[in-house]
Amino acid sequence: MSGGGLLIAGTTSDAGKSVVTAGICRWLVRQGVKVAPFKAQNMSLNSFVTREGAEIGRAQAMQAQAARVEPTALMNPVLLKPGSDRSSQVVLMGKPVGEMSARGFFGGSGGSSPGERLHGGRQEALLGTVLECLAELRGTYDAVICEGAGSPAEINLRRTDIVNMGIARNARLPVLVVGDIDRGGVFASFFGTVALLSREDQELVAGFLVNKFRGDVSLLEPGLDMLHGLTGRPSYGVLPFQHGLGIDEEDGLRVSMRGAVRESTVTAPVGEDVLRVAVCAIPLMSNFTDVDALAAEPGVVVRFVDRAEELADADLVVVPGTRGTVKALEWLRERGLADAIARRAAEGRPVLGICGGFQLLGEHIEDEVESRAGHVDGLGLLPVRVRFAREKTLTRPVGQALGEPVEGYEIHHGVAQVTGGEPFLDGCRVGEVWGTHWHGSLESDGFRRAFLREVAAAAGRRFVPAADTSFAALREEQLDRLGDLIEEHADTDALWRLIESGAPTGLPFIPPGAPA
Repeated sequence: MSGGGLLIAGTTSDAGKSVVTAGICRWLVRQGVKVAPFKAQNMSLNSFVTREGAEIGRAQAMQAQAARVEPTALMNPVLLKPGSDRSSQVVLMGKPVGEMSARGFFGGSGGSSPGERLHGGRQEALLGTVLECLAELRGTYDAVICEGAGSPAEINLRRTDIVNMGIARNARLPVLVVGDIDRGGVFASFFGTVALLSREDQELVAGFLVNKFRGDVSLLEPGLDMLHGLTGRPSYGVLPFQHGLGIDEEDGLRVSMRGAVRESTVTAPVGEDVLRVAVCAIPLMSNFTDVDALAAEPGVVVRFVDRAEELADADLVVVPGTRGTVKALEWLRERGLADAIARRAAEGRPVLGICGGFQLLGEHIEDEVESRAGHVDGLGLLPVRVRFAREKTLTRPVGQALGEPVEGYEIHHGVAQVTGGEPFLDGCRVGEVWGTHWHGSLESDGFRRAFLREVAAAAGRRFVPAADTSFAALREEQLDRLGDLIEEHADTDALWRLIESGAPTGLPFIPPGAPA
């Protein structure tokens, strides 16, 4: 017998679908329900490697943590990793299968790239795989909480949709629509979302969930009653606005542990000084969640920067991962950031390159895969030569550095040949310039503290890492707060009825419906 299911859709991107999905997973597992997250298709540069070596979206990995289960490729069978405004790498069941144009993927006439030839340029060709993964999860778990993408009312994409109403209709999933009231216009968004769906799709939309409400909820209730009267669908809760509740982001510049755009909120330092970290906001930045562990440290201020002068007062500069190493190099040079980083290195001021950021700190790059630019000179700060391979490295390495155990994960096409320097994880260190392919290494508490002590000494700061900061515990606390939000502010009895029994019958049709 298949387990229950629910699809969390949104009126827009960033309405709170990922957070609500994680919150429902944490609420359910605390009730003794065996639950798993699922997102049929994700578009994100923030990804994660599962224990079996599959690449999935980081949001789904965090939702799995909320559900207290090990993440697998079944939870995110299709991942799109943008390489430009018009094309993405298609990752199917955790493995890259080629590049595809947006037109080819969403139902154009196909194309000549490996990905387009493989799938015939048709997104709907993946529907069978997606439904098989969902069915396998539902056969294993008591409940599967699915996350949609963008809005279900994207009428130009409905024919080939495999992540919103396409999967809801095929799997007979009830749908809850989340709206961000902090943006304004939430009632119009709720009504319009339903009214642009076909009659068959509307039959699955059970109701609404208001997200990020500020103020007295009694003032909102008349509007919710009127919405119920207009659509025949109730609201399942009003979630209050709370800072710092974001899980690992799909897109955007955000320090997700602190929930602050561009600059983290910082608690008082243990020592006399704070430590300032500047993260270069390079194009196609990927896995910038690596710096969340730094932002979680008392006395560490993390900010994203895009101008050379913003590096002047930084104690540590981080060059993060990117899906476009050569493009990031060009961008750093155009903006004067490359010269500013080189001056820092010459002055013995700390620089950390992670993955793509590590590659561009090297001597040169041979790239016939990602940018097809051929030979490109790097910044020359590390004795490293990089050659891009067609096979992607997807691993979960463990090791030691600075006398501390470290875990991480690797996601890259670039193969680094290290010809000198002091060994550092899989990369190297020269003076105060450090480079590694390992994402997530800073989440290892002992290593992070040792690294920050080195940075503080080189920067001349009287900064002392807190002895008891546990990044894993902070993340668990964050996920528990999401579970509390659902438990305290949503109609959990009604939510469980939806998950167990599906959408109510007899829901009214709201015209005009989807265009022919």
